[in-house]
Amino acid sequence: MSDDDNKGKRKNPWGSNQNNGGRKGGRDNPWGGSSSGGGHRGNGRGNDPKDIDDLIRNAQEGLRDVLPGNMNGGLMIILLIGVIILLWLASGFHIINPGEHGVIQRFGAWSRTQVDEGLGYHFPAPIETITKINVNQQRNMTIGYVADAYNNKRPVADESQMLTSDRNIVDLQVSIQWDIKSAEDFLFEIENQENTIKKVAESAIREVIGQTEMFTVLTSGRSVIGTTIKEIIQKNLDEYNSGVNIKQVLIQEAQVHPDVQRAFQDVQSAAQDAENTKNIARAEREKILPEARGQAIELIQQAQAYKQSKIAEATGDAARFSAIYKAYQTGKDVTKERIYIETMEEVLRNAEKIILDNNGNGQGVVPYLPLEQLGNKKKQGL
Repeated sequence: MSDDDNKGKRKNPWGSNQNNGGRKGGRDNPWGGSSSGGGHRGNGRGNDPKDIDDLIRNAQEGLRDVLPGNMNGGLMIILLIGVIILLWLASGFHIINPGEHGVIQRFGAWSRTQVDEGLGYHFPAPIETITKINVNQQRNMTIGYVADAYNNKRPVADESQMLTSDRNIVDLQVSIQWDIKSAEDFLFEIENQENTIKKVAESAIREVIGQTEMFTVLTSGRSVIGTTIKEIIQKNLDEYNSGVNIKQVLIQEAQVHPDVQRAFQDVQSAAQDAENTKNIARAEREKILPEARGQAIELIQQAQAYKQSKIAEATGDAARFSAIYKAYQTGKDVTKERIYIETMEEVLRNAEKIILDNNGNGQGVVPYLPLEQLGNKKKQGL
């Protein structure tokens, strides 16, 4: 039979093109025989092939008949493989959401990092794989306590108890906020990232607290301590190339350990008494020192005035002596007499004296010396 004779007729892929006894709508038997509309149904297969090889052979021949252009099975397999390859290549498309970085590995080694959001492509597995990391997510880590979904805190003694520089035990609860600044470093440079960050943070906290007194930790030193801890953690993580950025370190709670609470209170009371004593001493010092400084300045000024007066007096005496000496050189006798008269005048100025002239008419008069009056004047200091 030619192809023109078979044109328009439905091909049976199972190797038979018989209709069902000429009935309208009759079905071809895929097993190579025909089944009539009447008669018993049996097992529904009609005349079964006697050999499985015949069944496969008939199926292959029927498939070649229905393929367009009498396409053979090899080309069909090639097309099927092509479709599978296209689907495999299409699986390499990916989408980077806002705030994410896509780290792409080629045969396990880092190849590149896609930082731009949107559609991207990588060779499908097993050639390349992609790991998406949210670098903008604000992450939080707690040390010294564990908080549940309702923010109920449960202390962790192994983490919270720390020793201060003055050998006191303090319970700390610290919160650390961090994010990722390099997705590839965070993924490849450190292992078990969150546990590593926590160990580094614990080490930094114990270092800073061990160099700080308890009173500072409990009172006004928290902000400075938090800043110092943040700098140490960031420095250590940068040395590890961890790709982690520490945003903030907050000391949530700081309190004295219950076992040393009473002793700490006694120490604080003693410290307060000592501070009060120091304040009283400072006040007394501030009172005495200005008075002493004033007296010292006054004495210095008096000494300077006395020195100036003595210098001026000595200078005047020296000038007077020089003038007298020059006059003495001019007329020695006259100068001697004048000096003698001035000296006697100085000596006898306050003396009570009586001068008797022997050349007068007073001969025979008995000199009278009033000793009683002289004694009274001496007693009076005259």
